[in-house]
Amino acid sequence: MSPVATDRLSVVFGALADPTRRAILARLAEGEATVNELAEPFAMTLPAVSKHLKVLEQAGLISRGRQAQWRPCRLEAEPLREATEWVERYRRFWESSFDKLDAHLRRLMEQPGPTPPG
Repeated sequence: MSPVATDRLSVVFGALADPTRRAILARLAEGEATVNELAEPFAMTLPAVSKHLKVLEQAGLISRGRQAQWRPCRLEAEPLREATEWVERYRRFWESSFDKLDAHLRRLMEQPGPTPPG
């Protein structure tokens, strides 16, 4: 059995690993929504959607308010900022690697080729 991730970044990436949860976050980026509103585009039960919301809530990616009978869900973007900062370091690494490769290929293209016989 694999260990359960407990550091915040692992929990956030675990929550983001599911396409349904990413779609829910995309919807919440447009504004607050109820569980029923979030469930509309999916062919799944309300309890199934609620399980996804619980994972997102445990990761700190959403919060749920309480206004009388209405419990709106809202996006909490701070954990996404932390994940973006982590990924950003590797984007810079790859950009630097590609820049070096590009410079190397340009040097190769500038070298004269072999003279054809004749």
